Amino acid sequence: QVQLVESGGGLVQPGGSLRLSCAASGIIFSINDMGWYRQAPGKERELVATITSGGTTNYAHSVKGRFTISRDNAKKTLALQMNSLKPEDTAVYYCNANLKKWYGDSDYDYWGQGTQVTVSS
Repeated sequence: QVQLVESGGGLVQPGGSLRLSCAASGIIFSINDMGWYRQAPGKERELVATITSGGTTNYAHSVKGRFTISRDNAKKTLALQMNSLKPEDTAVYYCNANLKKWYGDSDYDYWGQGTQVTVSS
């Protein structure tokens, strides 16, 4: 069974910083793209940032220049450094990984349980 476990969410004041982490565990042969998504109350889940296994990154326009995504392929971990946080960044943040469980397997998407980020004074 594959598990993605996020940590690092919490309450922070506007302008502050938080670092989210995600650890993948279980039967995993290889991980392709990984990413962070978020869902605010009453809104659809949206992409925040993605990173390929080779380190190529992609960011939503709303977070570009403030957030930095990174991964450690050997440790199967993903991180999101969030700086200059704004109230509109408030959401549940989800870790995503597209991976194969064994050689020759198809690629499947897995999701973490989510971690709450609240930006408020």
